[in-house]
Amino acid sequence: MSSVTFKPFTGLRRSATVPCHNPTTSTTLSKPVVKFRVSAAKTSPRLSNRNLRVAVIGGGPAGGAAAETLAKGGIETFLIERKLDNCKPCGGAIPLCMVGEFDLPLDIIDRRVTKMKMISPSNIAVDIGQTLKPHEYIGMVRREVLDAYLRDRAQDNGANVINGLFLKMDMPKSWDEPFVLHYTEYDGKKGAVGSKSTLEVDAVIGADGANSRVAKAINAGDYDYAIAFQERIKIPDEKMVYYENLAEMYVGDDVSPDFYGWVFPKCDHVAVGTGTVTHKSDIKKFQLATRNRAKDKILGGKIIRVEAHPIPEHPRPRRLSGRVALVGDAAGYVTKCSGEGIYFAAKSGRMCAEAIVEESQNGKKMVDEGDLRKYLEKWDKTYWPTYKVLDVLQKVFYRSNPAREAFVEMCADEYVQKMTFDSYLYKKVAPGNPLEDLKLAVNTIGSLVRANALRKEMERLNV
Repeated sequence: MSSVTFKPFTGLRRSATVPCHNPTTSTTLSKPVVKFRVSAAKTSPRLSNRNLRVAVIGGGPAGGAAAETLAKGGIETFLIERKLDNCKPCGGAIPLCMVGEFDLPLDIIDRRVTKMKMISPSNIAVDIGQTLKPHEYIGMVRREVLDAYLRDRAQDNGANVINGLFLKMDMPKSWDEPFVLHYTEYDGKKGAVGSKSTLEVDAVIGADGANSRVAKAINAGDYDYAIAFQERIKIPDEKMVYYENLAEMYVGDDVSPDFYGWVFPKCDHVAVGTGTVTHKSDIKKFQLATRNRAKDKILGGKIIRVEAHPIPEHPRPRRLSGRVALVGDAAGYVTKCSGEGIYFAAKSGRMCAEAIVEESQNGKKMVDEGDLRKYLEKWDKTYWPTYKVLDVLQKVFYRSNPAREAFVEMCADEYVQKMTFDSYLYKKVAPGNPLEDLKLAVNTIGSLVRANALRKEMERLNV
């Protein structure tokens, strides 16, 4: 038996301690279910006279990391990306652990942020970063630089990078038939029209973002999404000094009813942006409010680029079907509260590729759904706590301006800063000190009580 498919279990899967997603609800992660596992077949056939062929659709961090890992592991790899100079609207923050894990050269990091300001609805600013060690920082990158670097490295390791637009794929009718991918290839010789092409592969990794065509092909289901809007603003050199190693985050109903506004430093400009799930049609109004909040510090700046893009809010109901797996934004791997996605995109691409390399014995054997499911099991076990904690934080503190005031007040606490940065920089839910945790719980309750009282008073005054 080469594969086993149980359709009711095609979404987020968990064993005894791993989260499960219920596709019938809109929540991100649901309660645990009893242990269940689809094991990879031990009798997967060996391939004769060739290696396993895998296509990666999408050339962002997820696609680049997946393609590099596959190529290094002996897989015949094809990466298809339409926009090789893509500048995705993205704050561009990456954790310190990503620099080491993915061996990123320091020259692709524009800024090393060691200070942050969290600014409340009433413009009370709290300085964050006092607990950082001398070697610790948050990296700020431009997506066009990072993405190109990861793709080029994949190509250097043997991946075939195709400048093309993925259109659709013909699904195999049996376990040993190939997928037939249809795409428009742009080789620079035929103008913008391109030429229709096809490609046969044994497995597909969908890394093609929030509007994933691969996800549609496997009926992966929909998810709530945010609209991220960002302007790159070139400000005078004397003002850029202020943002040399500092980033700002603004919270309040004016900048977003359910997210935050940001000013993040880049090489020679700042990225100013915001996002929302619930009020997408008002995104330009929120962006204007974010600029106004930061106006004194960006005065005299010139907008050099405007960007907008959908950002997923939770994993898709299905992230795997047969020999097709989703990673990155296509799978829905963006955290609540912080909106972080770069690290999780690259990590999921690498994890998925590692599972394929291992189970195919470096490309010598065919793979099936059971093989690819090992990636999902590992992913859910590793990162479910992080997603759940941030989901709870967003629900508690982003619901009203008084709650946001309480959130900013909490951020002034040194223990909160240490726990937050340790979790962010190293992508693990940091273990706490029981006594400090108790004090934090008391302070949190106090902040929320004050916030609730303030909310009621504001409602009374508005009557």
